[in-house]
Amino acid sequence: MLGVMTPQLEQLEAWLRQWPSVLVAYSGGVDSALLMAAANRVLGDKALSCIGASPSYPQRELAAALKIATDAGAKVRAVETQEHLNPNYAANPANRCYFCKSELFTRLKAVAEAEGFAIVIDGNNASDAVANDRPGWLAGRERGIRSPLAELGFTKDQVRALAQELGLPVWNKPAMPCTSSRVPHGTPIVPKLLKQIEDAETALLGMGFQQLRVRHHGDIARIELPAEDLPRAVELREQITAAVKGCGYKFVTVDLAGFKSGALHAATK
Repeated sequence: MLGVMTPQLEQLEAWLRQWPSVLVAYSGGVDSALLMAAANRVLGDKALSCIGASPSYPQRELAAALKIATDAGAKVRAVETQEHLNPNYAANPANRCYFCKSELFTRLKAVAEAEGFAIVIDGNNASDAVANDRPGWLAGRERGIRSPLAELGFTKDQVRALAQELGLPVWNKPAMPCTSSRVPHGTPIVPKLLKQIEDAETALLGMGFQQLRVRHHGDIARIELPAEDLPRAVELREQITAAVKGCGYKFVTVDLAGFKSGALHAATK
């Protein structure tokens, strides 16, 4: 149970309270989880959190997100999306996220309109808003999606603090972009490839690694881990190699530069 609420949590709940009902674009990450929990506290069954379920969203993430919402007592639903059937998305251009979010938000808007939800909101925060290259953000703005965390000026660190205040287990969860982000722009996105990456990352997570990426380079899997995990990766090199090759890769490498979010596309520019 919460004690005295912080002013920022009061601000967020006041923002949500102005609406008779809300639909939350929910992914299981800390930003949307905060919205899910806060909307549930304020609006109860007048709030619905919807997850876009597609080949680019790992099954382990879907299961975890559903559990978090269910444990919080929130209404939650998986909504199938099919962005991979859109040739513009499947071609994997630099603005791939625009087509993904266009599909997601179009489907969530349809749910909201059919079931009478007043507004659709997403988890963009003020730290996200300063980024210059956010095609997914543009897709949301075009469809009238609101971003209360960004509108209230909440940074990522502040979001994490509020999520911890609400007792959400994902308050310190590392960012986990969709599986398509592991594929170099221009390499076509197909479900089989996404499943290969998902299986490889799931195997590494099963070995106790927590923050990682398996970057896809054809027959080569390039594993990114934080620098402090590299010695352990060397110790487990035979186990890692066997597991990742078992997912269909011929060659398995560990990047000595270590983990860095967005490193795949930065390296190809």
